[in-house]
Amino acid sequence: MIHEYAYCKISISPVRAEPKDQSEIITQLLFGEIISVVELNEPWAKITTHSDRYEGYIDFKHYKKLSEKEAKQWQNGLHFQKERERLISSPWGNQRICRGSFISSNSGSFRIGQDEFSFLDAATTNTYTAIELARDYINTPYLWGGKSPFGIDCSGLIQVIYRILDVNFPRDASEQVDLGIDVNFEDISADDLAFFSNKAGKVTHVGILDGTGGIIHAAGHVRLDEFTKDGIVHSDSGVLTHRLTCIRRV
Repeated sequence: MIHEYAYCKISISPVRAEPKDQSEIITQLLFGEIISVVELNEPWAKITTHSDRYEGYIDFKHYKKLSEKEAKQWQNGLHFQKERERLISSPWGNQRICRGSFISSNSGSFRIGQDEFSFLDAATTNTYTAIELARDYINTPYLWGGKSPFGIDCSGLIQVIYRILDVNFPRDASEQVDLGIDVNFEDISADDLAFFSNKAGKVTHVGILDGTGGIIHAAGHVRLDEFTKDGIVHSDSGVLTHRLTCIRRV
């Protein structure tokens, strides 16, 4: 068994449950994310993420090695990209990176280990609330394990949004439900999170409330539906699709 530090060098890297292309995607790495490589059997590397302790398999060509010192230097003072995408130059050419990518606070150029990068476009000066960020994902296709504007799942949506707001959420809804405080239905406001369970009682779904009777969540695609005391009512069919478990405020 090996233990090496590395970072995700490409825009989006699928993390799979097993070391094969046919295996399900359980999450994604975004550019700049620090990982530990615990096993290498090319082309597959078994990795653990530092941000949320997720474990899975990625293509070894998707990362670059770092020393422990370089990894700690990069993690110190990291920011998260809030623009849907930005263009950077890299040692291997120009590439676009998406919202939620791990970036430097330096708005011009930055270094990860021995690799130098530069932003080729301007950063926005806008500030966002959680629900404003969520609205920008509406109609993004649902992707199990996804965390990007090109495909995302319900808990990935919440994790990325709140990271941009400097709250490091865990990856899964079953863990996210433990954060914050309980809120009664009568006291809900924008940015509150609603959680929903399966028949076995496990929390499997999450959405963010807009404060005006709506909820944004990823189901088929990121969509705005009606939120009631019972749960989510599909805006087109009027069918109750998810039964409410609890509401939390972070």
